[in-house]
Amino acid sequence: VKYSSGLEVKFGNELTPTQVKTKPVVDWPADNSSHYTLVMTDPDAPSREDPMFGQYKHWLVINIPGNNVAKGRTLAKYKGSGPPQGTGLHRYIFLVYKQPEIINSTEATVASDSLTGRPFFKVREFAKTNNLGEPAAVNYFQAKFDGTLG
Repeated sequence: VKYSSGLEVKFGNELTPTQVKTKPVVDWPADNSSHYTLVMTDPDAPSREDPMFGQYKHWLVINIPGNNVAKGRTLAKYKGSGPPQGTGLHRYIFLVYKQPEIINSTEATVASDSLTGRPFFKVREFAKTNNLGEPAAVNYFQAKFDGTLG
């Protein structure tokens, strides 16, 4: 996972909301004849101590041919990190699942500035419903409030 500034996500490194404001490039060793699902989620909403919003969906793309994310179907547009002040570090987790088949979804796309459909996301339930199995790739970074909201 690499941002346009050249910063990379490296299994728990700390990045700021300002640094991750724009959609990154995500790459993984893909089978070009298969389709994948990419999820970015924050399990710490609104904080690790009180994750009452469950997982917060920051990005969701399905039916990605190989690792060409731009050719997949976006169900939730990218929303950078934006932890509230005083909530400490949040984890932002990227998961890639190899799909056994094309996912047929009637969900409308969640806009990048919309809060609708983002809180209370359950990635395990989504994976189970769509027969995704275990993730094929995982990475994450951590971020805390820096005066901006993603």
